[in-house]
Amino acid sequence: MPSKEELKRSAAEIIDSKADELVALAKTILAHPEPGFREVKTAKLVAEQFGALGLQPRSGLAVTGVRADASGTAPGPTLAILGELDSLIVADHPHADLETNAAHACGHHCQIGMMLGAAAALTNPNVLDSLSGRLAFMAVPAEEYIEIEYRDGLRRDGKIEFLGGKPELVRLGEFDDIHLAMMLHTTSNPAEKQICISNTNNGTVAKRIQFIGRASHAGGAPHLGINALNAATMAMTAINFNRETFRDEDSIRVHPIITKGGEAVSAVPADVRMETFVRGRTLEALMDANTKVDRALRAGAMAVGAQVKIQTIPGYMPLQQNHGMADIFRANATELVGEENVGYVDHRGGSTDMGDISHLMPVIHPYVGGATGLGHGATYVIEDYGLAVIKGAKALAYTAIDLLADNASHGNTIAGGQRPDMSIPEYLKFMRDFASEETFDN
Repeated sequence: MPSKEELKRSAAEIIDSKADELVALAKTILAHPEPGFREVKTAKLVAEQFGALGLQPRSGLAVTGVRADASGTAPGPTLAILGELDSLIVADHPHADLETNAAHACGHHCQIGMMLGAAAALTNPNVLDSLSGRLAFMAVPAEEYIEIEYRDGLRRDGKIEFLGGKPELVRLGEFDDIHLAMMLHTTSNPAEKQICISNTNNGTVAKRIQFIGRASHAGGAPHLGINALNAATMAMTAINFNRETFRDEDSIRVHPIITKGGEAVSAVPADVRMETFVRGRTLEALMDANTKVDRALRAGAMAVGAQVKIQTIPGYMPLQQNHGMADIFRANATELVGEENVGYVDHRGGSTDMGDISHLMPVIHPYVGGATGLGHGATYVIEDYGLAVIKGAKALAYTAIDLLADNASHGNTIAGGQRPDMSIPEYLKFMRDFASEETFDN
């Protein structure tokens, strides 16, 4: 039986032999960006690549998701290796689609490249025959929490229930047989070095808000109207007055936008729409901030005698990573890039639906460099595909080998040693109970 070191050398040779192909695949996805639940071309490409590896992909999961499994030669845990299919909408990105404005301004095209590279190495008989348990390679849709109105329309049409890809896959049972999960995201922050270990991320709740007033002539009879824009402005002011109650350690973020400010400048605004995220480091902090935001929205309506409709949409749970898996990944990152090039971040203010999975099982969500510019912005591009795809693929493959080789001793220990915060039925109940729509009328 080969040693772990020998298996890793075999994996590295396989990935290196496919390096040009993997980078080309990532660049193909870059050139054809697709936002969440619309990733038809990208999903088709992934399914074709799984098939070329001799796997049997299942497509159309949560609209566009793709999964393919490979089994080792002995019983053991199932490890999911994830890559995200979707893009953002960034019109002025240099690789934006001219028709849709979609753009890979977060590096998800590299996630797919590195996931496929890890799959190529781990499914090779020279490696797979020495592993126990099972590998689930999952290309997941809709991680970026955008186009809420479009996704809510899919929900109302019965095509999805949850607005994020991983929660929807949980609902569909695709994580029922998974014991461990990991993925690797790109980063452009030089302070995070070439590979970065992370700890926690904020969770998030999405809100769609409609203030309803009464239209009237803005010049001739404003006293007969009820100004819904004033209600929205008052609500945002009330949210701001609550900011001093947010504890620094809870990392609360509330960032509303007005998506409709009225019908015409000559009329008192009677229909004003807002959207906002509420983010927090822990579930308790997130729930507390959400309550304060709702209170502020009702106060804005009350101040001018308007109505307010508040739709609360469960977003993503706070991310918490398994330290045992992170330690294994760190050792492999050190081997790949040197200890001086491995960074650490304790907490990130952004959110990911990998947080949902982290409440159900042990997960890691580290970062790999190679990008420059501002994440989610027009300047975010991959400069070093050798780091972002090839070394990323090796880091995933090495970690999978450590977890599933030697009769999956490490994988079994980690899978059995972390008690989930929620069972999958408990998680689904929480998400469904948290969703709400209410109308506050004076």
